[in-house]
Amino acid sequence: MLENYQDVLEIKDICAVLRIGRKTAYKLLQSGQIPYRKVGRNYKIRKDALIAYLEGSN
Repeated sequence: MLENYQDVLEIKDICAVLRIGRKTAYKLLQSGQIPYRKVGRNYKIRKDALIAYLEGSN
């Protein structure tokens, strides 16, 4: 699952995987459903955190 993606994802990657818009992706992050780190102005999401979200085990 997600073999074509790096270990650390960005918002554009989350949008592509989940097929959602940027605004919805930011809402998922801000609500705590998907953990992230903010580096400067960029949001960084671990691939395993997204997989856990998809599996419903977050």
